[in-house]
Amino acid sequence: MAIPTGYNEHDVARPVTEPVKENIRSAFARDRARVLHSAALRRLAAKTQVQLAGVADFPRTRLTHTLEVAQISRELGEALGCDADLVEVAGLAHDLGHPPFGHNGEEELNTLADSIGGFEGNAQTLRVVSRLEAKVFTESGESAGLNLTRGSLDASCKYPWARTPGNPKFGYYEDDAEVFAWLREGAPGTTTCLEEQVMDWSDDVAYSVHDFEDAVHSGLVSILEFGDLNITDELCEIAQHRYLPDISIPQLQEAVLRLRNLDYFPSSFDGSMRSMVMLKKFTSHLIGRFSVSAQIATQQQFGDQPLTRYDASLIVPQEVRDEVAVMKSVAVKWVMNRPGADRAYARQREVIAELVHALVLDEGRSLERWLKPTFEEATTDAERFRVIIDQVASLTDVSIEQWHSQFCR
Repeated sequence: MAIPTGYNEHDVARPVTEPVKENIRSAFARDRARVLHSAALRRLAAKTQVQLAGVADFPRTRLTHTLEVAQISRELGEALGCDADLVEVAGLAHDLGHPPFGHNGEEELNTLADSIGGFEGNAQTLRVVSRLEAKVFTESGESAGLNLTRGSLDASCKYPWARTPGNPKFGYYEDDAEVFAWLREGAPGTTTCLEEQVMDWSDDVAYSVHDFEDAVHSGLVSILEFGDLNITDELCEIAQHRYLPDISIPQLQEAVLRLRNLDYFPSSFDGSMRSMVMLKKFTSHLIGRFSVSAQIATQQQFGDQPLTRYDASLIVPQEVRDEVAVMKSVAVKWVMNRPGADRAYARQREVIAELVHALVLDEGRSLERWLKPTFEEATTDAERFRVIIDQVASLTDVSIEQWHSQFCR
């Protein structure tokens, strides 16, 4: 099997050795196919991105966001010399562990699972691709999930460290430590590989631009409000508090002004075809602006030869980071903090908590068949509870409501 240029046998190794079916596709191309065909990816179609999945047709779901991240990752990574399939795998896989109700659901599950090591969407992603998906068994009969290559697993790992007090972000649970150690063999400390950094930046680019587009299209924000002095101050405060605490408000205000002064910034939006074209032109140009800036800055520092794995780090100019941060703040102000959102979020947390409690009392009897054996073979309460968390995390915004109606009357 041919190994892509810039990579080696260590990068294309799999946790479980498999016979090669054909020599046409690279190992990373096979990984891409496995993630594309996974059940976890399909479920993202009914999981919240920012606006609740299923309420309207236009706004992104977690799946459409994932596909957009994968596309941006592929183009930016390929421009830098990374294997295109590998960076696309990272984009496709990066949100597979996210539960129903987006980050709100993630926070509630983390609270509920505190005694067993918490819950984190990226740690859950590793669990999904290395254990919960149905593809390959180990010699001892345990699931190896999709059995992705080391390169793909490493590129999908945003937070290569264990859970620590005070840090809500981490990359693996204790009972997944073995596969985590395997995928990080040879990696320098907690540094992430270039392919992961490309995916991570592509994620920021995609949701900063597309959440803005969704909010405008849904009527939650007016184009004219972006740039209003009073609102600009609020957006910059949000950006500083949530994303860039070391950046001054005046510097963030300059970022808003730069965006407003772009030739392709839309002057208005009324839902007409012409206004939709102008809005799409704006989002398209912004994606190019944010991606190409990172490509050029990286190549200026590390050269224009093909860059892979730990040969380089992605360089994103601070001005561009500022612009992305204020764009992300639009969704925070007008979508996440919209009137009535607190009540909706509180109910979502109640649904998750009540269903987890009901399944604990049910002692595994109502788990789906693909998870029941793991629950029955567990030897401790903590192991059994983790399986229940896996079950709830796998549900969509639609199916969790159905489960809640059935088990929490």
